[in-house]
Amino acid sequence: MQRNTASFTVTDKQIFKQQILTWCSHFDICCFLDNNQYQGSYHSYEWLLAVDTLSIFSEKENILESMQQYCNNHHDWLFGHLGYDLKNEIESLTSGHNDFIKYPAVFLFQPVTVISLKDNCVTISTTLNSPLHIFTEVTNVEVPKHPPQGEAIIINSRFSRQKYIDTVEKLREHILRGDCYEINFCMEFFAENVSLSPLFIYRQLMLLSPNPFSCFYKLNDKYLVCASPERYVRKSGSAIVSQPVKGTIRRNTLADEDLLNRRQLQQSEKERSENVMVVDLVRNDLSKICKQGSVKVDELFGIYSFPQLHQMISTVSGELKEDTDFAAIIKATFPMGSMTGAPKKRVMELVEQYEKTKRGIFSGSVGYITPDADFDFNVVIRSIMYNECDKYLSYQVGSGITFNSNPSEEYNECLLKAKAIEEVLKNSKK
Repeated sequence: MQRNTASFTVTDKQIFKQQILTWCSHFDICCFLDNNQYQGSYHSYEWLLAVDTLSIFSEKENILESMQQYCNNHHDWLFGHLGYDLKNEIESLTSGHNDFIKYPAVFLFQPVTVISLKDNCVTISTTLNSPLHIFTEVTNVEVPKHPPQGEAIIINSRFSRQKYIDTVEKLREHILRGDCYEINFCMEFFAENVSLSPLFIYRQLMLLSPNPFSCFYKLNDKYLVCASPERYVRKSGSAIVSQPVKGTIRRNTLADEDLLNRRQLQQSEKERSENVMVVDLVRNDLSKICKQGSVKVDELFGIYSFPQLHQMISTVSGELKEDTDFAAIIKATFPMGSMTGAPKKRVMELVEQYEKTKRGIFSGSVGYITPDADFDFNVVIRSIMYNECDKYLSYQVGSGITFNSNPSEEYNECLLKAKAIEEVLKNSKK
């Protein structure tokens, strides 16, 4: 399969990005991954886009085996997602809750066209039209204006504040009994009969809360608008890295107060305890697939600042054993520890018991695989999910519950994580 590739210089990256987003949104399937100019050690592109499909893989029986066979048969760019319910195959679990967004458990696609940006250089790789034709088409796109109009979006919650607090108390009892050490407990906010422009929502969310693992992902009538700060796992050659986020505090507009908040997060025994538990879980996961003695913690309790929040992020890396394929890596590490807790299987059983809706693509992962079988996938958090056909909108938020958790503070942390999404929805109409 031959790809035609060429590079072009753009003078205004922001204008071109808005044009490319408008252009890609007209395809039935597209995936736009954006680091929002956070130049981390492991980022390969400022943004990366895939549109249209040459082939697809969707969930089947024996998903991992079938997924790996698909990857083996297509040594090309692949994009898509891993949904949280992939856990059911990995750990022989079940999910009985309602799923209102209806993403498949796993979906990968081989794109017709891949476009990337690095510095001021746009690279276009396509199997159909010439790269120049696509570049010209994009630069001629007129970015539409979206004046707010229509009815306000009414947001509902699956949990009242008191119900959430009561549930956290029950989870603390499980921890006291030794069922688990930490559990990431999530709740859904939703709206029905919603008509909106997902692309406009994405643009507004990026203005308010740009994050290094953001994405605009369209799968026919299903949309993910994601402002994630977290990397799930990245492979480059034999090197693998995971960067769990666990620990959150709000930003402050006053510089002195903001610095105090940052220091408070850095010194918080509770947040450090949660973070180190997840780091240990990630180390254990990576040790299953990495060479003995190669798994190490490159950074512990790093504090990173984003527009809405300070986050505590750690970095764990290792060197893969020879002939370790994509499916084996996913089987060993998914779902990511920051979205489950420990021990994983028991915690996921408790999640099923106490949460009220399927997580679906939330707390799953979106990313890409290169023709060389390297890959990079995020953690789907701080995200809006929208089913355009059913006019159903959803976002979920959660926090890590330990025995020392204060239920009211955990509830407030969930609201803090959802603040940017709520502000965008409050001001967004189709």
